[in-house]
Amino acid sequence: MLLASAGAGLVDAIVGGGGLIIVPSLFGLFPQAVPATLLGTNKAASIWGTGWSAWQFAKKVRLPSRRLLGAIGAAMLGALLGAWLATQVPASRFRSVLPVVLAAVWVYTLWRKDLGQHHTPHLSTRQETLLATAIGASIGFYDGIFGPGTGSFFVFAFVRLLGWDFLHASAAAKRLNFATNVAALAWFIPQGHVVWALSLPMAVANVAGSSLGTHLAIRHGAGFVRHAFLIVVGALVLRTAWTAWGQ
Repeated sequence: MLLASAGAGLVDAIVGGGGLIIVPSLFGLFPQAVPATLLGTNKAASIWGTGWSAWQFAKKVRLPSRRLLGAIGAAMLGALLGAWLATQVPASRFRSVLPVVLAAVWVYTLWRKDLGQHHTPHLSTRQETLLATAIGASIGFYDGIFGPGTGSFFVFAFVRLLGWDFLHASAAAKRLNFATNVAALAWFIPQGHVVWALSLPMAVANVAGSSLGTHLAIRHGAGFVRHAFLIVVGALVLRTAWTAWGQ
């Protein structure tokens, strides 16, 4: 689990999607555990790597922080609602849809070779704020109820809808992902859905992987992040398709 957590931290720091490494590992090792407990344990570990990555990005990548406040608040509310619903609805309902959505994202990104290569925001301040808030609410809800691939969805949404490059989108995704993890844990922890003896060692490994991933993303820029995005999302399509249909 420590190796999986470190790998998830590295991938998540660059383009998101680390949950699709940790979550299947947790479900595979603890098949009899309550799904909500495994999701809560994952978030209790990954929040440290996400927070570290967000802080590292903040020192190097300039973002319109005020415009993201609404998105952060909406993402937290969406995640809190999703986390509650995760205790009511089986996560398996999302597994069959996820590979299709990820495949669409991958094909579109591959087809649009210029997508995310240049940072060219094209909306007014008000429009960008409202759209970022809608992105935060919708993907935040998904993160709370299921989670895997959340960071990748945030990155893609900021690139496609706001015209940001992959580096800025990844930096913003870390802030929103951290916020959704905080909100989800606000539900999971009081309900006892975190195994601390497992999540704390995983958190240390996750921070180590996240530190390396953030360094690589900042050093090599948007082009590197775009290529990593295609590789990771392509792998996630295969992984989620096998989980949903192959078994």
